[in-house]
Amino acid sequence: MRLEKPRVEPLTDEQLAPELKVQLGGRVLNIFRTLAHHPKLMKRWLVFGNHILAKSTLSPRDREIAILRVGWLCQSGYEWAQHVVIGKAAGLRDDEVERITTGADAGGWTDAEAALLRGTDELHNDSFIGDATWAALSEHYSTKQLMDFVFTVGQYHTVSMALNTFGVQLDDGLEGLPKR
Repeated sequence: MRLEKPRVEPLTDEQLAPELKVQLGGRVLNIFRTLAHHPKLMKRWLVFGNHILAKSTLSPRDREIAILRVGWLCQSGYEWAQHVVIGKAAGLRDDEVERITTGADAGGWTDAEAALLRGTDELHNDSFIGDATWAALSEHYSTKQLMDFVFTVGQYHTVSMALNTFGVQLDDGLEGLPKR
C-alpha cells in the first residue's frame, strides 16, 4: 500500500446513506465507503464502472488480465487485491496472476493475452497503442472489444490513481501487491 492510513477516511455504517447501503447490498467495500463522500460522483462513476466490469464485450478473463496489469503498473495494492479474487473467479490461475507482474514477456501467454498485456503497458506508458500491438490485438478482438479494452485500461488507471491518492486501505482478508 502506498499509504499506511487513509487520507480520505471511509464512512462508517452509520454515516452511509441508507439508499447506498441498499444499492451496494451486504458488505460495503472500502472503495465505496471512501467514494461515498461524493455521492454524485460515485453514482455516475458506478454506471461506467458497471459497464466495464459487467457489460463489456471482453471476456471476464481478458478483462481481468488487463485490470491486474494496470493495478500492478500503478502499484495499486487495493486494485490488485480486489482483482486477484475477481480474476481467479474468471479463471486465472495463481501462476498466471504472478506472471502478470512481468507482463507479455513472461511467456506462457496466448498471442491474444500477450497482446492485451502489451497494449495495457503501452496505454499506461504512452496513452497510445502502437501500430504493431494494435495489429496484434485486431487479429483476436472486434472493434467493440478493442474499444472496451482501451476504456477498461483507462477506467482502472483512473481508479488506481484515486485509490492510491485517497489511501483506500485493503478490505479484511485481502493481500496487497506481491514483492518485486
